Amino acid sequence: MTMPPVLTLLLWGVTALSLLIWLVLLLFWGQFWRMDQRLQGGDLRTWPRVVAVVPARNEAAVIGASVRSLLEQDYPGTLHLIVVDDQSEDGTGEIARQTALELGKGDRLTVIEGTPLPRGWSGKLWALSQGIAAACAFHPDYLLLTDADIAHDPQNLRQLVAHARQQQCALVSLMVKLRCQSVWEKLLIPAFVFFFAKLYPFRWVNDPKRSTAAAAGGCILIDPGALAKIGGIACIRDALIDDCSLAAAVKRAGYRLWLGLTPTTVSLRAYNSLNSIWQMVARTAYTQLSYSPLLLVGTVIGMTLVYLWPPLALAVGLSGGLLPLAALAGLVWGLMAIAYAPTVRFYGLNGAWALTLPVIAFLYTLMTLDSARRHWQGRGGAWKGRIYPRKS
Repeated sequence: MTMPPVLTLLLWGVTALSLLIWLVLLLFWGQFWRMDQRLQGGDLRTWPRVVAVVPARNEAAVIGASVRSLLEQDYPGTLHLIVVDDQSEDGTGEIARQTALELGKGDRLTVIEGTPLPRGWSGKLWALSQGIAAACAFHPDYLLLTDADIAHDPQNLRQLVAHARQQQCALVSLMVKLRCQSVWEKLLIPAFVFFFAKLYPFRWVNDPKRSTAAAAGGCILIDPGALAKIGGIACIRDALIDDCSLAAAVKRAGYRLWLGLTPTTVSLRAYNSLNSIWQMVARTAYTQLSYSPLLLVGTVIGMTLVYLWPPLALAVGLSGGLLPLAALAGLVWGLMAIAYAPTVRFYGLNGAWALTLPVIAFLYTLMTLDSARRHWQGRGGAWKGRIYPRKS
């Protein structure tokens, strides 16, 4: 079957555009795909006081391991841990206390009972606000804001503080290594990090001359003075993407940021099903697009052009006897796999997983559309039993 010349020209044009986009991403987009921004160990003459604040709501399954990893930090300075039990119903606070007592470090842990969520706040940020207020009594030089499902490497705090001091950063954040054991985790979790890095190239975040700002909420070390200057946690009190909102506020105030990866500090959160990952992504995907229908349409078109078109063009080229077109489409798919391969290796997966990016992108596009649908239905911010108001 002969294809009309106009259609053939269109196929060539779109495939060439996809190729151009991937060349720009690989060569000029902050080298986001290299996965090379890592903390380096360092030493200080004196080690500052740190208070770690952990907001925890119904985290009985993981809070013990998280508290243990923090209290067993190989940190030469003073470290105190505050767990904010955000009205849990599963004994989260008691498990935290018991863990500290078993380690003989009960005096280094404070558990405070969270008060009811006031209007205009997200749950995590309200819990953090209460924990930070309690931390003031210990006069910290730094605050470590971390999630209840994070198991910290023993050297983690030492490296964070050394980097902050030596590089004069007000905020240092780590994208912890997410759990990647089930089939769905292997398919979708590394891509979550890949897409995040593409949206916020780490090298650009770490460049004080660029406005790009981002952080990973699971592990943030921040200077309390910088936090106070931007108005405290209250300045982002209703943000659903709170980590990047915090980083943006800090960078706008003239402070340096650093964001990187760690293979040793890990998330304990399991995502064993497609539904669990879907819920995580759909909760904030449309928020990332500023609730804009125009940006949503642009995102769908962009995802199709960048990720879905190459395998489609390859199939059309092979079935229609357009072998040069198929070869070009295969080249674009190969560049896509080259870009994704470092992330796949970081997660210890077989290199063949790098070829699955078109399938992954298709699923993430559906999640983004579902996120928009939930927003329009007034339930886009549902999380841990709370539904946050729809924003216009």
